[in-house]
Amino acid sequence: MGAARTTIRGRRAVPWLVLGLWVAVLALTSPFASKLADVQRDRAVDYLPASADSTQVAKIQDQLPGGETTQMVVVYHRDGGLTAADRATAADQIGEIASAHPLTAKPQGVPSKDGTTLMYPVASTEPGTDEKKRDQLVNDVRDIAQGENGLSVDVGGEGALATDASEVYNSLDGPLLYTTAAVVALLLILIYRSPFLWLVPLAVAGIADYLSMGVAYGLNQGFGTSVSGQSSGIMTILVFGAGTDYALLLVSRYREELRRIERPYDAMVAALKGCGPAVLASSGTVAAGLFCLLAADLNSSRGMGPLGTVGILCALAAMMTLLPAILVLLGRRVFWPLVPRYGSTPKVRRSLFAAMGSSAGRRPLTVLAGGAVLLGALSLGALNLPGSLKQEDSFTSKPEAVAAMETLGKAYPERGTQPISVIAPTDRADAALAEARDTPGVDSATRGRSGDGWTELSVIASSAPQSAGETATIKELRDRLDGSYVGGPSAEQLDLKDTNARDRLVVVPLVLASVLLILIALLRSIVAPLILVAAVVAVWGAALGIGGLVFGPLFGFEGTDPGLGLLSFVFLVALGVDYGIFLMHRMREESLKGTEPAQAALMALRTTGGVIASAGLVLAATFAVLTSMPMLQLVELGFVIAVGVLLDTFLVRTYLVTSASVALRRKVWWPGALSKEPAAGGEESPEPVAEPAGMR
Repeated sequence: MGAARTTIRGRRAVPWLVLGLWVAVLALTSPFASKLADVQRDRAVDYLPASADSTQVAKIQDQLPGGETTQMVVVYHRDGGLTAADRATAADQIGEIASAHPLTAKPQGVPSKDGTTLMYPVASTEPGTDEKKRDQLVNDVRDIAQGENGLSVDVGGEGALATDASEVYNSLDGPLLYTTAAVVALLLILIYRSPFLWLVPLAVAGIADYLSMGVAYGLNQGFGTSVSGQSSGIMTILVFGAGTDYALLLVSRYREELRRIERPYDAMVAALKGCGPAVLASSGTVAAGLFCLLAADLNSSRGMGPLGTVGILCALAAMMTLLPAILVLLGRRVFWPLVPRYGSTPKVRRSLFAAMGSSAGRRPLTVLAGGAVLLGALSLGALNLPGSLKQEDSFTSKPEAVAAMETLGKAYPERGTQPISVIAPTDRADAALAEARDTPGVDSATRGRSGDGWTELSVIASSAPQSAGETATIKELRDRLDGSYVGGPSAEQLDLKDTNARDRLVVVPLVLASVLLILIALLRSIVAPLILVAAVVAVWGAALGIGGLVFGPLFGFEGTDPGLGLLSFVFLVALGVDYGIFLMHRMREESLKGTEPAQAALMALRTTGGVIASAGLVLAATFAVLTSMPMLQLVELGFVIAVGVLLDTFLVRTYLVTSASVALRRKVWWPGALSKEPAAGGEESPEPVAEPAGMR
């Protein structure tokens, strides 16, 4: 009796001990979590490909006298033509800017041929690499350069565009977190139908997000991991989306066990044993897939790998330790008003997933073929995706820098309006300058700063920025100027496109291989993992295809982010396999109990279909939050992933994977033991598969 009481007291102490450990962890990480925003960087070099010319240009410019140059262009415009007073105003304001800030050269006005526009290129090394000082400089210039009486004045150029993008990213943190939390809260209330239960996983997800911020800051300080607005935003989405998925699976299994087991502690232990392997494997696939991004050459993609992995692992740790502890301490009453009583049985109702299982069981090959044709047809829409996204088209609402670029494009169609930066060895700078001036497509070229054996050249193309003509000029300069680097805003966009194509060839096979190995280890099979991987790849293609059908024709998007294909693939494959793991793991459990394989597939769908649907809705909704953000890259990524998750949840998992498992029967577990041993109770029936008793 005394030993039993000691055991019970020990069990009661475990949740409190876990809670205490989490308080200590949060106390240690709290000072660092609040500093993550301070190390967030959204400079071009933080997104550029590591080995590209444009990256080398950005790095060398940092080392030249004065450091990195902030380049702007002040654009004065009047539709009816500039007046003498307008030109005088422009000269006075540019003079005021020059007296207020040290500039690399005295700005010279360049009038347009039609007389409507006057542009002043302005460059300064005052901010260096400090983004806050850059933003202050740009805003000071904007405060000085003001139009009146019909004269419009816009400040554009690379520096102004970077400031506008930085302001957008800095504004994301609060709205992204609040919107994500609100969406998850609403869905949890609808799913649990309880006034209290939804608060627990939401609060735990918030704690996991705070922990991930502290760990991400530690990675930045300890290993130099880059932190950008995009990667930190995605990390928050992953914590709430994936973490809530794990919570849904655990709570669902815990509710089941509370009906069989009297003590909440013992029921939670049973629930963790039942769903723990699936959750661990699920998080492992996501973490492994994201970690493969370290092989990417693109800085933004490579930096997203560690931060995404941190988000997933923090969510896993919180949902598998803190959430169980809190639920045990709160007891059964947390489920009120739908409290799972000990010894009770849930009401038997014919669910949507019972109907889905019934159709998949009767005609598995027909369902499988129909689904494959549908996904294949949708994938063809990817051929309609718009071309590469230009810088000025990256914002959902037009900032001042984009307005300036549009004005320049119309007023100066005969020449470029932003420089191509060339970095040449100083001992060959004169020859490089002469060669650049002789290059077809070059309007002018001038010599700039020198230092550390390098000299900066500024080249103006005769074609508009990011046009086919300017792209051809950049490629020609790179071919002609051996030993020199060619960069600048347009060259950066070209390198982004080329590097994303290279990264897809490297990262995609790594992701597939790592996910496949984890699935083989979990399911003790080769066939089942191949089915799951093929399914998520088909979902990715279909989701991209739907994007191609709506981005241009319906939404009016002018381009597609070059990284959309790679990032959507990594997230959809890694996250999509989650639901396959939940389904297949439960199917394997049923098969190990002796259930006939086809029946086990339908039983797994009936028991996990609801939680998979709930998890899919939550994950899709969290990524859909990105579609409300003011950056088109995030909108496109959020849309494709949300659509892909919904396809995966309601078509692939429920119909295609189930029908494939029913059709293959024991062969789905080949070459594992389950594929060789007959199910308990005799031979498989050749008749059509009937529904499990609970599905009728």
